[in-house]
Amino acid sequence: MSDDTLLDRLQQKADGRNIDTRAGILEGEGSLQEVKDPEPQRQAMDVLSTRPSRSGPDSAEAPSYYGMPVLKEPTWIWTVPAYFYVGGVAGASSVLGVALEHLGGWRLQRLAGRCHAVATAGDIVSAGLLIYDLGRPSRFLNMLRVFRPTSPMSMGSWVLSGSGAVNTAALVLRRMPGALGVMGRAAGMVGAALGLPLAGYTAVLVCNTAVPLWQQVGRTLPLFFMASAAASAGSLLSLFPHTEAEERVLRRFRIAGKVAELFTREAVELEARQVVEVGRPLRTGASGALWALSRTCSMAGLVMDVLPGRARWKQVAADVLTTVGAVAARYAIMQAGKRSARNPQATFQGQRQGLGAAQVEGNTEASDGKPLSFPLPVLGRGAAPRKDMPYARFMVTRPEP
Repeated sequence: MSDDTLLDRLQQKADGRNIDTRAGILEGEGSLQEVKDPEPQRQAMDVLSTRPSRSGPDSAEAPSYYGMPVLKEPTWIWTVPAYFYVGGVAGASSVLGVALEHLGGWRLQRLAGRCHAVATAGDIVSAGLLIYDLGRPSRFLNMLRVFRPTSPMSMGSWVLSGSGAVNTAALVLRRMPGALGVMGRAAGMVGAALGLPLAGYTAVLVCNTAVPLWQQVGRTLPLFFMASAAASAGSLLSLFPHTEAEERVLRRFRIAGKVAELFTREAVELEARQVVEVGRPLRTGASGALWALSRTCSMAGLVMDVLPGRARWKQVAADVLTTVGAVAARYAIMQAGKRSARNPQATFQGQRQGLGAAQVEGNTEASDGKPLSFPLPVLGRGAAPRKDMPYARFMVTRPEP
């Protein structure tokens, strides 16, 4: 007597299979089926002559990390660098607008209103660019469900949303009499307070990723973004018709921004060059060409701005060159970061020189207050590990062969 249950017998009639449950053998019509597209047999991976985690600069002797990047490069599209530029212009314009409103007198009130208009338009365009990168508006709204001060992404979302709201209120209400005017001017001051982080938080955001180049320039890139935002806002506002009094203010503002941009750019390059493979994308390839174009245009814009003569064509040329330089710089930083993520040697060299993993020494607690306990050893460091650190037990005390 067969041990097949009623369910087994019904299944055999339905799909044509006949499985002997006692022996685990497939019989009947289903057992004669053949696989149409069999999976190709995988080739065995060759054994590397060197240990990838100990290889030196990228060369034939030190190929890569098993032929693959160590990190997954960012998938951000073209709207993200554009958002970096537009958001920076909006933040710097809101700061200049409030300064003119309270310190400039009645002759600069029209320029102050124009600054608020540019800031509001920049906030709206920035939100649109960010939503386009995210795919749909609901994803941007979901980012506002959390307020986490330790997260640059969360704080940036709230800064952008708050800046757009208060700058719009300042643009509409600031010239009204009574309480509405007071509320509008107060909203403008809040917008100026949010303008500085809006101009620089994007750099903080990228520097808090694992991308080697962005992580390497974490101390100087936010300053560069803020200086470039001031130069860009001054140049953009100068393209509109303005009086001589407004021109004097705009000229001082944009030249100060351009000079600061020049010095902070050198600081970014100096910090990136501390690790050979990390700084390479800023000197070679398409990202290096974009960075060189940005430096050339910014320098030319500054020189044309400080030369004697106040011809309108010269001013417009200087403003256009500065704008091109600022936009190219953000695309260069984006592309260079992606290249450094694709290069495993950039990750290895940075870690070996005490970057990345060494930063855990200054931050031994997670955002929830619990101590970090995962191993992050720093190889090649001369100093002995501190015994009280959580990663000390993972440190290699023996010298490398």
